[in-house]
Amino acid sequence: MGSIQASVRVGVVGLGNIAQQHIRNLVEGHVAGAVLTATCSRSQRPEGLATSVAHYQDYRALVDSGVCDAIVVATPTHSHLDIGRAVLDANLHLMMEKPMGLSIQEGESLLSRCTPSSVAALMLNQRADPLFLRMKEIIESSILGDLIRINWCMTNWFRPEIYFQVSDWRATWRGEGGGVLVNQCIHNLDILQWLCGMPKAVRAHCQFGRFHDVEVEDDVTAYLEYENGATGVFVGSTGEAPGVNRFEVIGDAGSLVFDGSQLSLAQNMPSTAMFNRTTKQMFGMPETVTDLLAIDRKVNQHAVLMQNFVNAIRDNEPLIAPLAEGLRSLSIANAMLLSTWKEQTIEFPIDAGEYQTHLQTKIDRSSLRVKADVEAEINMDSSYR
Repeated sequence: MGSIQASVRVGVVGLGNIAQQHIRNLVEGHVAGAVLTATCSRSQRPEGLATSVAHYQDYRALVDSGVCDAIVVATPTHSHLDIGRAVLDANLHLMMEKPMGLSIQEGESLLSRCTPSSVAALMLNQRADPLFLRMKEIIESSILGDLIRINWCMTNWFRPEIYFQVSDWRATWRGEGGGVLVNQCIHNLDILQWLCGMPKAVRAHCQFGRFHDVEVEDDVTAYLEYENGATGVFVGSTGEAPGVNRFEVIGDAGSLVFDGSQLSLAQNMPSTAMFNRTTKQMFGMPETVTDLLAIDRKVNQHAVLMQNFVNAIRDNEPLIAPLAEGLRSLSIANAMLLSTWKEQTIEFPIDAGEYQTHLQTKIDRSSLRVKADVEAEINMDSSYR
């Protein structure tokens, strides 16, 4: 796109919890150079919006309306592919909520509709978290040296039963294509590969409905292998309270450890490998200097990603989270499920067709649930980690 000075006209498809947040960011002025011009959902027009904001009950009508330059898709996962393709086929710009689809095959199908003029982004909002930005800066500076081990225990995604009961699609193979891996932990898997690169292989153990009355995985433990010989362990769960969020990135020259509240940087002097080769001390260790890094994490991550999306349309700003990069975390999630189903190590890149065959078998036996007739208490601020 060339430089555009007019405001980008944005439509939002979906009126669920996250869609409401995107709408608020747009109407409250948190996204400069953008204006909300339309909403779309099967329900009635949302209250409190200006009369100039059009409302549609069919996404195809919104796409064909001509009132938008860009569309945010914030609908259940099983609808992402069809709506996303319609948006791109109409030469509109696309911001897709995560994940980009039920599977790698769906993700690749969506990407095939992109053109050189398309601005297509994925709402991987944790890339705007100052914690992970600082970790990325340190890792890429080579302060840690060659990576040796990566461990992330991410089990504070606790969700009670009502979270699933009030949704007809959540935690079903047909509606979501998985559970904790493709919903909550897709953020963590993205950050994991964004900071440390893609693994070369994974061996996973997923447990299905261990803590909830659901058919999909709600507890995962996975072992990762990397090209340079580094290894990793990833643990995710929606059934553990209070849960743990501990992220360790260990290198030859030091380590980064986030313990859920603080980030510490340890630097070895000299590096472990150098000390190992040169010391005469039978029980010696390299000298280590450890610093606690002060990080202010108070940032509207979703607004940052939306602002970047708008800037990319107006001024060619590089995207923080291009849609194409969503294939990486989706690939890891798919590989962990495939590893569990086949009870074997899965190497990357995984066979998208084979995964789709396994998933389709699950989908064919699945159905959307009947939503419980209960009013849930919703505080979206409590949902983020």
